[in-house]
Amino acid sequence: MRHHHHHHHGFGERHCRGRGPWGGHGHGQGGDFEGRGRRGGKFGRFMEHGGLRSVILALIGQQPRHGYDLIKELETRSGGEYRPSAGVIYPTLNLLEDEGLIRQVDGESGRKLFELTDAGREALETQKDMADTILSRMSEAAEGSETTRPRIARAMGNLQLALRHRLSGREVSPEQLDAIVKAIDDAAATIEKA
Repeated sequence: MRHHHHHHHGFGERHCRGRGPWGGHGHGQGGDFEGRGRRGGKFGRFMEHGGLRSVILALIGQQPRHGYDLIKELETRSGGEYRPSAGVIYPTLNLLEDEGLIRQVDGESGRKLFELTDAGREALETQKDMADTILSRMSEAAEGSETTRPRIARAMGNLQLALRHRLSGREVSPEQLDAIVKAIDDAAATIEKA
């Protein structure tokens, strides 16, 4: 949770101080992208370096969108690895609007949607490589999570069921308890070596 709070907190201040529409951040900032971590760790740090702005412009460039739609789209594209909070998305949208890169239009349901302005399209051209890189990495993360997570979740479920079944009802002797603990410890050791 700590990193989430950090990028939530530092985002707007850093970009407001930066010069120009990209807050002084551009290419060459991709090193953090490979960082490990869950719940946005590997995407979250990269997004601080102007990446979120370019991705938002790219997604709005595909079709007009509102803030919640952007949050869901990023979560879906990353297979749940990255879900920006409203406290990150909306200030970024406000900033892009202040800079004249996006503007609000009325959607069919009466909700305000954001679309690119001419200046926004020009800005996106200069940032397209960064946006494409992030979006393709998100797709890779989504593919990885789809293949591994359900299988691991099923195996964990089996383990929990077996433990619950074995530990409820009949008495467990010290020897049996030792055997159960050893099996779990052995499993952990096997996973670490895998």
